[in-house]
Amino acid sequence: MNINRTRRLRKNENIRRLVRETKLSVDDFVYPIFIEEGEKIEKDIPSMPGIKRWSLDRLSKELDEVTALKIPAVMLFGIPQHKDSEGSSSWQDDGIMQQAIRFIKTHYPKLYVITDVCFCEYTDHGHCGPLCEHNGVVDVDNDATLENIAKQVVSHAQAGADMVAPSGMMDGMIATIRSALDNAGFTDLPIMSYAVKYASAYYGPFRDAADSAPSFGDRRSYQMDPANRVEALREATFDYAEQADILMVKPALSYLDIIRDVKNNFELPLACYNVSGEYAMIKAAALQGWIDGDRVMMESLLSMKRAGADIIITYFAKEAAQLLQIDKNF
Repeated sequence: MNINRTRRLRKNENIRRLVRETKLSVDDFVYPIFIEEGEKIEKDIPSMPGIKRWSLDRLSKELDEVTALKIPAVMLFGIPQHKDSEGSSSWQDDGIMQQAIRFIKTHYPKLYVITDVCFCEYTDHGHCGPLCEHNGVVDVDNDATLENIAKQVVSHAQAGADMVAPSGMMDGMIATIRSALDNAGFTDLPIMSYAVKYASAYYGPFRDAADSAPSFGDRRSYQMDPANRVEALREATFDYAEQADILMVKPALSYLDIIRDVKNNFELPLACYNVSGEYAMIKAAALQGWIDGDRVMMESLLSMKRAGADIIITYFAKEAAQLLQIDKNF
């Protein structure tokens, strides 16, 4: 009897290593960091076990671990003391993000610094730009937000950022940012676009971490409907045409099909964001002893890489990097 014996290539670890199609590396990871304005802050985030908010005077404790593990890049999220209707502290030279960039580039010059470009952490209403009202409906003013985005990205570039990553899902944001950076002399500074960002329930713990929950309503008028797939390609097409250097899909685990679609359709590096809710679910189940947390973590990250992600932004970066040092077979 002629049987197709595919198990021949699974018999032991050596042959499995030789034929393994997808491999994780520390080079795949970007580690998000929350930096709060103030002093002596090392604050646990209850909904994200192991993740903290840091003030600049305590930040070296975190960055020493990141660099020792050879994680190549961090993504910064600023938490200011002052908030207003426009989020104006986001583009001030002495803003928390600008201070953090300068601190890292001074003390950790080899670490690649990516800045989140948005306004929800900086506005007193928690939405991603200044508001307007039309026919009794309050919403984010797209074009007024673009004017402020231009100021924010230039301030990040002047402080020393290596890359900017706009996350607000405003129409025309990539073209606005590219023009603003070029006009300010930062033609070599790349843009990682949150090109496909869904209005997801998986962001809940992040809003605790960054104090960015909207004070009213939600963000469905500017973030994407989770039901839509073709729209993701439209959004990515616009950002590609506007000269994004890297495209991103957010969240990751529930949108692996979208990661593959974008990978198949665009010849640009592709990032995905393994978001706070995905992190929290694994952590919570592991703490209860219901799953092997390390194995589920690595399997989840591997699924993102297998789906097509070249870059994985993940709160698991430090833990995954430690495991890869011990066992490169994940």
